[in-house]
Amino acid sequence: MSENLRKDADRIIDRAIKESLPDSAVRKALQEFPETKGKVVLIAVGKAAWQMADAAYSFLGERITSGVVVTKYDHSKGRIGNLEIYEGGHPVPDENSYRGTSAAIKAVEGLGEEDIVLFLVSGGGSALFEKPLIPSSDMARLTSELLASGASITEMNTIRKRMSAVKGGKFALLCKPAKVFSIVLSDIIGDPLDMIASGPAYPDSSTREEAEAIAEAYGLTLTDEMKKLLAEETPKSLDNVETHVTGSVRELCASASRAAEELGYKSFVITSYLSCIAREAGVMMADIAMHNKDSKESLAFIMGGETVVKLTGKGKGGRNQELALSAAPLLSSVENAAVFSVGSDGTDGPTDAAGGYVDSDTLSILKAKGIDVQKVLEDNDAYHALEKCGGLVITGPTGTNVNDVSVLLIKRN
Repeated sequence: MSENLRKDADRIIDRAIKESLPDSAVRKALQEFPETKGKVVLIAVGKAAWQMADAAYSFLGERITSGVVVTKYDHSKGRIGNLEIYEGGHPVPDENSYRGTSAAIKAVEGLGEEDIVLFLVSGGGSALFEKPLIPSSDMARLTSELLASGASITEMNTIRKRMSAVKGGKFALLCKPAKVFSIVLSDIIGDPLDMIASGPAYPDSSTREEAEAIAEAYGLTLTDEMKKLLAEETPKSLDNVETHVTGSVRELCASASRAAEELGYKSFVITSYLSCIAREAGVMMADIAMHNKDSKESLAFIMGGETVVKLTGKGKGGRNQELALSAAPLLSSVENAAVFSVGSDGTDGPTDAAGGYVDSDTLSILKAKGIDVQKVLEDNDAYHALEKCGGLVITGPTGTNVNDVSVLLIKRN
């Protein structure tokens, strides 16, 4: 593998993630936080919950009377003042997810009209912030089915919020008569506030007809109880919530672009709305490399968004790893080129990697090890293939969560 290309990739990844941390954005939003004589209860949920809560606590300090943070395993960096911190399962909720959610619900019980719930929301909240209206075993099975179906995050959340006591605006109702001041770190293309973490404090725009159609389209296994819940409607208006959205994949792409430019690449942000099958996105990036293989200058092509994986095998991997590996066959025909893709939160699927990296040499390296890339992709086993050729990108938990960024580099100097 090209050592110089990999160094450039790592620098771009590091810069993009650091500039996407929510600290400054949270503090900016809190400049509009209202004065109150009542309590201020902080509730933070999602993969970036600890980072957002830490930023909020450093800004408001002792004005926060109590609070609960619910984040993914290994995403907490220690105590924050008087806040209770819970870690739970993601992408499938577990008993610790439910325990943290119960603590959050308890924390907002009995609040009055002068009290304020500071609600910090980031991606991953759909699994981490959950009180199911169905047995937990059924919720885990349904979540696993959705993740394997190829459904988009919006489609998945349309189903999940109807099975939940806190999603789809229902948490805001539990906070009444207290006001909710919500700061949302967006991890979904287009910033649909009712879909980020399944919109616990935002009116739901989806309908029961849409939910039923999604369940039918993906052949979901539904119990009679689930069918009954799908037929019920969710809150369509909330009068106790003020919402501020911050952070987005657009800024993630812009940061990656600036980093590439500083490394000498002519940079192009192609889209921040990437939404397709991961393998197709990888092939598309390799196609762009083929089209520009004779370029005399260094080029960087950047895409942001969130792809999906259609499970056809039983291997280990994530959407970013699969995207990168699918680019390897065509990329072998382009001199000194690389494709890498990472999740801004530092995790990609049920793995310890943030994503994957391949370059012009990857295919030959894997062939020499007896690894057939197409068979690996069919088995959804990108992790082990990339591990054997040094192609895993491992950052650890980052403290942010604003979608994924995928980059094609063609180096000519």
